[in-house]
Amino acid sequence: MELPKFRYHPDPIATGAIERSGILCECCGRKSGFRYALSVYSAEEVSDVCPWCIQDGSAAKKFEAIFCDDYPLIEAGLPEELVQEVSQRTPGFESWQQEVWLSHCGDACAFIGDATKEDVLALAEGVGRVEDQNLWKPEDFRKLAEYYEPKGSPALYKFKCLHCGEILYGIDMC
Repeated sequence: MELPKFRYHPDPIATGAIERSGILCECCGRKSGFRYALSVYSAEEVSDVCPWCIQDGSAAKKFEAIFCDDYPLIEAGLPEELVQEVSQRTPGFESWQQEVWLSHCGDACAFIGDATKEDVLALAEGVGRVEDQNLWKPEDFRKLAEYYEPKGSPALYKFKCLHCGEILYGIDMC
């Protein structure tokens, strides 16, 4: 069975947001072969949701759930329909603190995954942009590149603007 497509999270298996599983989805009751592997933010304890119930919004509706924090997108002034698509119908990503979904060109960006060591070295050369750009200088990334590991701390999350193609990075520390 082919996974549903997520505009703002194009490869949720590679990022670890969706994994193969033999579970029954708590929303639709079907065994799809896949499950959402991250936290579902809901007043109810929800642990097994299939990607189809995320994509069509039925999991968000049934459990009054979100899959990522909508606040950064609201603060960016994005339209409510877009904020809902990202927070309620798109798999989230794992972060140390609260995840921050980046936006650019008046739209949410696509989440690509954790930055690689090569991405950090590119940032050291001034290629790419980091949220809170004023707090980070190229020499900071040169130092970081020495010991950086994906999923480590600090963590760098890679996003791509769907309109201009610019690569942006969110940064988080435990």
